[in-house]
Amino acid sequence: MGTRRHLLRLAMGGVGLALASCGSESSTAPRVTLVEGRTVALSGAGATFPATLYKRWFSEFSRLYPNIQVSYQSLGSGAGVRLFASGRVDFGASDVGMGAKERSTMASGAGVVQLPLTGGSIILAYNLPSVATLRLSREAYAKIFLGTITRWNDPLLVRDNPNVTLPDRPIVVVYRSDRSGTTGYFTKHLSSVSSDWKNSLGESSNPKWRAGIGGNGNEGVTAILKEREGAIGYLEHSYARQNDLTIALLENKSGQFVPPSPETAARTLGSLVLPDDLVAFNPDPTDADAYPIVTFTWLLVNQKYAGDKGIALKELLNWIVNEGQKFSDQLGYVPLPENVLAKLREAIATIEVA
Repeated sequence: MGTRRHLLRLAMGGVGLALASCGSESSTAPRVTLVEGRTVALSGAGATFPATLYKRWFSEFSRLYPNIQVSYQSLGSGAGVRLFASGRVDFGASDVGMGAKERSTMASGAGVVQLPLTGGSIILAYNLPSVATLRLSREAYAKIFLGTITRWNDPLLVRDNPNVTLPDRPIVVVYRSDRSGTTGYFTKHLSSVSSDWKNSLGESSNPKWRAGIGGNGNEGVTAILKEREGAIGYLEHSYARQNDLTIALLENKSGQFVPPSPETAARTLGSLVLPDDLVAFNPDPTDADAYPIVTFTWLLVNQKYAGDKGIALKELLNWIVNEGQKFSDQLGYVPLPENVLAKLREAIATIEVA
């Protein structure tokens, strides 16, 4: 055991050198890993919100380190938490993290480290071919999802869009049918901006929707939005970008109608001060330039792993923090500021390998 610890210390000590020198390496050349000569498989499951970025990260990492293969199932935050807590996957993913009750049921008994590896905007996409630009006030989009605004030419929508001809047709609300962290954060935001929402449906990862059509995952919501004219739904920004969906401008707390972008999302995440457990939210930012619905999303890992899985997972996490962030903006996510990256490096260092 002493020899193993010694070798591990030597191996982990080489991480900084490997990362520092990576800029001079070919981006396509396989790299030497800390478990060289041994094949390691890591499995994860959970949130659909960051799935596009996670899959890109894991693909790039496995290409650079061919003996470490990482698989990810995009099943939703609720499923990810359950599978991770039961020990059926090596890591989970959730848009709202794990609560104290969920952490107490961990099969490993080793505790959990929650890592906010990226952030993104929850957008409202709509299918109205005749409307290129749509502005939605806080009051309007809360009432749409409450089911109290039911037609596109409702007076409140007409007021928000004075220079737009809105069609006289029904609004088709599209929501997540699965237990979803995206839904949890969207309803957290709605509860912050609308007392009617807070006092009726409230904050929930699977509320009792009053009207509309359910789609499984961000993928399911995207498919319905593309098929149904008159539809509006909430989903993660990257899915809307990849599928060329039309995105509404949302009113923020300062009364500005703001588009989602890396800059407007960063204004929201930059206002957060992360506590020791790295879980924090700002469901109604006050910055005049901030997009109103932006959140971190968390990768869930054990506090302790055995052998090669632990070594390989720490290597993956360090790569994500130090190199993987460059893929975030490309795919519609928010590159993390340095103060968050510093906290992540500290948290990753605490993961124990036995």
